[in-house]
Amino acid sequence: MAETDPPVSDPPGNDPPANDPPVTTREAQRTVHPQLVSPRLRWQIFAVTWIAYAGFYFVRQAFSVAKLGILDDPVLSHTLNERVLGVIDAVYLAAYAIGQFVWGAWSDRFGPRVVVITGMVGAIGAGLLMGASTELLVFGGAMVIQGLSQSAGWAPLCKNMGSFFPVAERGRVLGFWSTNYAFGGLAAPPFLGWLAYSVFDSWHAAFFCGSATLAVVLVLFVLFQRNAPEQKASSGPAADKKRRGGGLALYRKTLRDPMVLTLGAAYFLLKPARYAILLWGPVLVSQRLPDVGKVGATVIPIAFGAAGVVAPIAVGWVSDKVFQSRRVPACVLSLALLTVVLGLFIPLTATDSVGVMVALLAVIGLSVYAADSMISCVAAVDFGTEDAAGTTAGLVNGCGSVGAILGGLLPGFLSGSALFLIFAIAAALAGAVMVPHWNRRPRTADAQ
Repeated sequence: MAETDPPVSDPPGNDPPANDPPVTTREAQRTVHPQLVSPRLRWQIFAVTWIAYAGFYFVRQAFSVAKLGILDDPVLSHTLNERVLGVIDAVYLAAYAIGQFVWGAWSDRFGPRVVVITGMVGAIGAGLLMGASTELLVFGGAMVIQGLSQSAGWAPLCKNMGSFFPVAERGRVLGFWSTNYAFGGLAAPPFLGWLAYSVFDSWHAAFFCGSATLAVVLVLFVLFQRNAPEQKASSGPAADKKRRGGGLALYRKTLRDPMVLTLGAAYFLLKPARYAILLWGPVLVSQRLPDVGKVGATVIPIAFGAAGVVAPIAVGWVSDKVFQSRRVPACVLSLALLTVVLGLFIPLTATDSVGVMVALLAVIGLSVYAADSMISCVAAVDFGTEDAAGTTAGLVNGCGSVGAILGGLLPGFLSGSALFLIFAIAAALAGAVMVPHWNRRPRTADAQ
């Protein structure tokens, strides 16, 4: 339509003030069709939200890096042993799971900006607190705050991206975007490990440097983030009233959606393996390869994160182009590969070969991040409505976060063989629950 088309009329009771300029058809469309938004704004949002979620990892991974120094400290190792550290991880992940169920819905109600900023401030404060204390109760309390704060990132930022990009290209765009958490898991441990053990020679520095990094990211987010293509269109008394009244209804509706429940179940089964390597990677490597040293144990898991950067890009392209916006086939194939490599991890690492360890971590990273990014981001946003994208992403990720508790807890209690066998069985079950939805596509995929 031409720019001179008649203005779109408002429903009764919502007439604009007489002094407001008329709204043209194209201006009205701009608020609901992200593909009509200026490319500069879209890629600005892509960049700032990508940096925001990657930044969260520089505080999240500080504890994983600090474990090496804590376990090697003759004073602390008696009170903060492997089992206690595993319990602290479980406390963190329990708080993280609770936050996922809350923050996604709150981002639908209040917008992503306020939720993400709140999470960043809390994560920075909790990181500083852990760096300044060695008391067990302080660690536990700070990890609760850290878990609640970290969970304010993913679902709101997924909603933020979904507001700017249409379904037909989300597989590719969100695939690239989902490299943020793989990059965070890849870059943060060696960076913090180098600062903590080579520069400052103190595990405390991991927390301080991680918090400082996220503080810089917070400034960038405040300056450049926007909630939606046209924020004025989603503000005002009418929109606020709708958000306040629709929160519980959206939650109930989302919980009744069988596809959302399937995604949640699959993510619950997948998450333990990823979080075990994410939170215990340096320790697991050190146990299997005791001669590599502390810095080497933090560097070798780079293979896991590096493959995780490539995986979301590849699986997003495949889901869009090969499977025509069907997300389940790509997930199932990734989970099948993950099942095999997890089952072979302990026998193959018995060779004491650094090369074999690197290769195995790379294949695990490729398969686990491919399925993870597709379930937690692309599919969660696709199968949620525009109004409930945050709620859907929050519910799916909340289920995954409950599973992640096991990923943080089990490595402190189980031997390597039993641990990886459990992870392999869980990955196989995750693929099995998704197979019946092989041909399922997003509701709006045909319309775009």
